[in-house]
Amino acid sequence: MKKNTVRVIKIGKEALYEFLYENMISEEESLLQVPATEVMNSFAMDWERGEFIFMAHQAEDADGELIPLPKEIQPETLLKALPETAESLLKRGKVYRDYSFEELKRLCGENEDNDGNIHRCKNPSGF
Repeated sequence: MKKNTVRVIKIGKEALYEFLYENMISEEESLLQVPATEVMNSFAMDWERGEFIFMAHQAEDADGELIPLPKEIQPETLLKALPETAESLLKRGKVYRDYSFEELKRLCGENEDNDGNIHRCKNPSGF
């Protein structure tokens, strides 16, 4: 670069979301300790709260049939209900937490009222 020059990148929400998601995909194996080719991903972003959730689950069963994320498990609901799993993704150590489909279904059901409003879980680790 030339002396006294500042090189700038400025992006909007969509590009930021895309960048974050693509980086999570590219780091998936090291962050989640799973082979990227063997999982399916779900994700959501809450711009107002500045939170992002990225989830992976086994893509296929023993017969090679796809395993979809159950419709009762909504990333947007979990984003608001679950606690953070790590203060930083750059530190060493485990940055994820495992939940069963049943735990997440129950948590999603407990955190939506009849009007579809989402409430933060009071005791998310009490499974």
